[in-house]
Amino acid sequence: MPEPWREPGPVVPVVRLYGAIGISSPLRPGLSYASVTGSLEKAFSINGAAAVALSINSPGGSPVQSNLIFKRIRQLAEEKNIPVYAFAEDVAASGGYMLALAGDEIYADPSSIVGSIGVVSASFGFDKLIEKIGVERRVHTAGKSKSILDPFQPEKAADVRRLKELQADIHETFTDLVRTRREGKLTGKESDIFTGAFWTGKRALELGLIDGIGDMRGILTEKFGDKVKLKLVTQPVSLFRRALPVSRSAGGNIHLTDGWADELLATLEARAIWTRFGL
Repeated sequence: MPEPWREPGPVVPVVRLYGAIGISSPLRPGLSYASVTGSLEKAFSINGAAAVALSINSPGGSPVQSNLIFKRIRQLAEEKNIPVYAFAEDVAASGGYMLALAGDEIYADPSSIVGSIGVVSASFGFDKLIEKIGVERRVHTAGKSKSILDPFQPEKAADVRRLKELQADIHETFTDLVRTRREGKLTGKESDIFTGAFWTGKRALELGLIDGIGDMRGILTEKFGDKVKLKLVTQPVSLFRRALPVSRSAGGNIHLTDGWADELLATLEARAIWTRFGL
């Protein structure tokens, strides 16, 4: 029968949350509240949606952006009274797992990487390098803590203690969220779960971090029947964002313009986060 005459099946909008969170570049806006809120609002506004599915593949990143996205998903779910199902692809770790917590149920592949409920801060120390090449660092501040953790000065114990305090606060916010969203489901010891360790999907299920093993289409077919339709929802890319930071010379050669340094740094930072999980 022609498609318009067929009995319609339930529709489940799908929003893909991919990449390191809060890391952007001229070529790639990155995964942030601003970059996904349009897609989320569109997904939850589809008439008759049976649920909203989140396809997550993220190693984490900014705790603030992660929390903002999480909160917006939960706000929309409660406003529209629509269930949310989260599906981990390769990785749903750290901030990526926080996004998964927005789901009423979380599913993963047996080999997905899940967890990493912790906080990390990484940098470099260049004080010995600039001393070796004869460069003098000059910093003038109003406020003794304004230059805390300056990578061009020797590390100070007081600065490290201050950083640890900030990390502890962020970690507590994260663990409280896990306890709330996975209430009655966690079976592992908190002393293991909240160390920042990560596990395969199979082990995450045993710890109560996820609700089941399976792929999106398989799980949603079980819940809504064979006629369920998955509808990918994306946010339109503006003409401004489509403009690449490159130029072409008279000879036809392509050259990077002012955005190349930002692009390189963002790529390296994102690559470092993915590498933590062996990817």
